[in-house]
Amino acid sequence: MNEHDYLLAWGAYLGAGLGLTLVWFLMTGWMWRWLREPLRVIVIVLLFTPTPVDPANNLYAPAIAITALDVVFKVGNNAWRAVSDLALVLLAAFGVYLLFVLVRWPIERALKQRRKVPAPEDEPTLRKLMQPELMPDVDTRTDENGDRRMRIEPRL
Repeated sequence: MNEHDYLLAWGAYLGAGLGLTLVWFLMTGWMWRWLREPLRVIVIVLLFTPTPVDPANNLYAPAIAITALDVVFKVGNNAWRAVSDLALVLLAAFGVYLLFVLVRWPIERALKQRRKVPAPEDEPTLRKLMQPELMPDVDTRTDENGDRRMRIEPRL
């Protein structure tokens, strides 16, 4: 295999890996976020972690493919090196992900508290309007002419 074939094979693998990543993102889109994001990290690490197969020529291959081929066909001794590369990259990726979560968590809590605005208590709710016995006797809401408003705006 010459260098051109090697680069062509890696290009095809990266294209297929990006396609599989897109499919995985679509498959996990419905899940709860704290389950979806770690699963996405695992798949990205499994698909895109390289491992050396020929250190003398500086040749690499996908670690998951080397592991699968060595285990199924029992042809080489690179499986343990590939598994250790996968474990190391997975550990680093989860460390970065946990750091990202620790930074994001207080920011989201602050945004949620900022969005929480108490509803005004002076306007009646739709339930009170539909049940006249719950409504107070006097309605003080008037328009600019002093007439009672006939239209009730929804409360957001």
